[in-house]
Amino acid sequence: MAMSTGRKVALIISGIVLGLILIVVLGIAIIFSAIGSRRPSIQDNSVLALKISGALPDYVPDDPLRRLFGGQPQSLSSLLAQLRKAKVDKRITAVMLDIDMSEAGWAKSEEIRGAIEDFRTSGKPVYAYMETGLNKDYYIATACDKIFVPPPGELFTIGLAADVMFFRGSLDKLGIYPDVYQIGKYKSAGDMFTQKQMTDAHRQYINSLLDDLYGRYVEGIAKARKKSVDDVKKLIDDAPYTATQAKDAGLIDGALYHDDVEKELKKRLGYKESDDLHIARGSDYRQISQESLGLNKGEKIAVVFAAGDIISGRSSFGGEGETTIGSDSLVKTINEARDDKSIKAIVLRIDSPGGSGLASDIIWRAIENAKAKKPVVVSMSDVAASGGYYIACNANKIVAEPSTITGSIGVVGGKPVIKGFYDWIGLTNEYVLRGKNAGMFRESEKFSDPERAKFQEFMKATYDDFISKVGKGRNKDKTYIDSIGQGRVWTGKQGKDNGLVDEYGGLDKAIEIAKQLANIPADKSVQRIVMPKPPTFLEELMSGGNDDADEASVQAKQQASLLSALPEDIRQSLRYAQLLDRAKNGEAIYMMPFRLRIK
Repeated sequence: MAMSTGRKVALIISGIVLGLILIVVLGIAIIFSAIGSRRPSIQDNSVLALKISGALPDYVPDDPLRRLFGGQPQSLSSLLAQLRKAKVDKRITAVMLDIDMSEAGWAKSEEIRGAIEDFRTSGKPVYAYMETGLNKDYYIATACDKIFVPPPGELFTIGLAADVMFFRGSLDKLGIYPDVYQIGKYKSAGDMFTQKQMTDAHRQYINSLLDDLYGRYVEGIAKARKKSVDDVKKLIDDAPYTATQAKDAGLIDGALYHDDVEKELKKRLGYKESDDLHIARGSDYRQISQESLGLNKGEKIAVVFAAGDIISGRSSFGGEGETTIGSDSLVKTINEARDDKSIKAIVLRIDSPGGSGLASDIIWRAIENAKAKKPVVVSMSDVAASGGYYIACNANKIVAEPSTITGSIGVVGGKPVIKGFYDWIGLTNEYVLRGKNAGMFRESEKFSDPERAKFQEFMKATYDDFISKVGKGRNKDKTYIDSIGQGRVWTGKQGKDNGLVDEYGGLDKAIEIAKQLANIPADKSVQRIVMPKPPTFLEELMSGGNDDADEASVQAKQQASLLSALPEDIRQSLRYAQLLDRAKNGEAIYMMPFRLRIK
């Protein structure tokens, strides 16, 4: 049928409008790229003003267009790079940290503290300012020379609390039975669905984790504020504090407004009272390249970022640093780094609670192949557990912060039995089968005894493969790995004590170790090559016809957009519901048993 004249006109007009929009977007991108390439002018005797807030994903590319639309989240790697530059930049004589309810985990908080302490070796002061200081905010601040809170501000150093969510009650109400099997005494991923409260084993290692983290928290404060451990514990028990009370208790150095803190800095830096303090904003200073200050030069070391749940297929990158680790994408990146002769070593930065067992194994093999050509060092971020540990275990060296969450060497699988839900809504179904175990994953029936035996046999073989590979990678007997495995979650400190981790430290430490393994002289600097680079805003906009923009990627982005509008606890509930849904087809899941929230 011929197209009407009116429809043709409408299509032509729509095409013209879309073309104009594209031209405008491209023009804006070009303008902002040009602006971003200009180096800002940094005055002598300047104070670098940095803000620490939000989730602080490990890496987010600097994208001028994202900044234009307000979608440029701060990353940990950017923050640490700022401090490295400021340490050697003679124009920067001090740093002011505005710490505002950081959502980074405890390991990232330790890494920030380490970077602050390293900066202070230059002799330049670091001042911390907090309007409301929560546990992690204060822990970071204690690495600074001085801490200030405004007079109406408060300090909530009230101690650590861990909470775990259970869904069994909700599933009962919906008529859903979780027919779940898990390998390992402590592998409590299934407990979220099968229990309404912690089992004794679950509670045992939660307490062990909390004791370790709390001990580090108390010791860090005691050392920084020159107090005894017992005094700090009493101060925590008596919290929260007003700014004045915190000052009197010796927890902070002053109850001052921000402009008064700037006056303090002016005195410290030798300014005249009538002079304005030279402030270098973090957003401007980010445009000062490391190379211009003599950093990030020399032999190349690939830094491969792997963050999020491990899945088969392609990785996804969220605007707020929310990502998934796709086995296809990560293997491609590792192979590129392996085959690039200019790259002397690979550092794999992992921030993942695990995910698909199959995808984890495919990534493990890529690392095994890469090791045959050049050193591979793993740097653990906040979490590298279960599948996250699986893809780390065969590296030449593993580096973690003492507060990193790791281990969880175990496996879980099963299916949701939704017959009760079907009965509730009046739905019936019927299966016609061929094959003894053809009905194993029926959603309306529990495993039969023969099916359960077969499924458990499969799960045990999967767990045996897991501990065998960890044993090989860590040069330990499989029986020993089983003894410290069993699904138990460890801190980085406990992991090092048990041989799962080699060294304490963050990404900088991992790069130093990779440099040594690559036989790069100690007095030579290295160049960090970030891989893979997440797509820029413009690349995402233009990727409609690209192979990477496949149906699964589009679906993942749509789901992420929908989930981002929901409360955090509901998002996590749906995330684990997806985990159970994946397991219903027999997929082995190497997943940390819960999202450990310690605040």
